[in-house]
Amino acid sequence: MTEHLFAEIEASRPSLISLRRDLHAAPELAFQEVRTGALVADRLRAAGLEVRSGLARTGVAGILRGARPGRVVLVRADIDALPIEEASDVPYRSRQPGVMHA
Repeated sequence: MTEHLFAEIEASRPSLISLRRDLHAAPELAFQEVRTGALVADRLRAAGLEVRSGLARTGVAGILRGARPGRVVLVRADIDALPIEEASDVPYRSRQPGVMHA
């Protein structure tokens, strides 16, 4: 079972790296994450989760319902960028002047 999980993770790795670099290159400040929120919502839907968007304007929640009642796990992540000029010189650096994910 563990080997299967690691194989799935490894197979997803290129896609996840590509997504991360895309999001890093196109940062959006707080309450302006329209594109970012849409990408997150699309990925959650593709994974089969129920999606609620527009939370606190641009927030997104993915809901995975289990077959049985019981404990709940919550995973939280920020999607907003900061008003900082990016100094790194990587191919996926921010294309938004004065805004970056830091």
